[in-house]
Amino acid sequence: MAAFDTTHSAYGAAPVAGKVSGFFTSLIASIVSWNDARVTRNTLSGLSDRELNDIGLVRGDIESVAIGK
Repeated sequence: MAAFDTTHSAYGAAPVAGKVSGFFTSLIASIVSWNDARVTRNTLSGLSDRELNDIGLVRGDIESVAIGK
C-alpha cells in the first residue's frame, strides 16, 4: 500500500521543488508497484497447478496477472 503526500508547498516556492517532489513521488510509486507485482508473482508461484486451475489460471498467466495486464 502506498501513501502519497497531497499537500502543496507555500506560494512563491521555487518550481524546482515541485519537480523534485514529483520525482520522488513517482519513484516511490514505481517501487511500490514493483514490490506488489513481486509479492503477487511469488504467491502465485507457490501454488500448485491444481490450485491455480481452481482460480482459473495456468502457470503461464502468472506474469501477466502480477503486472496487471
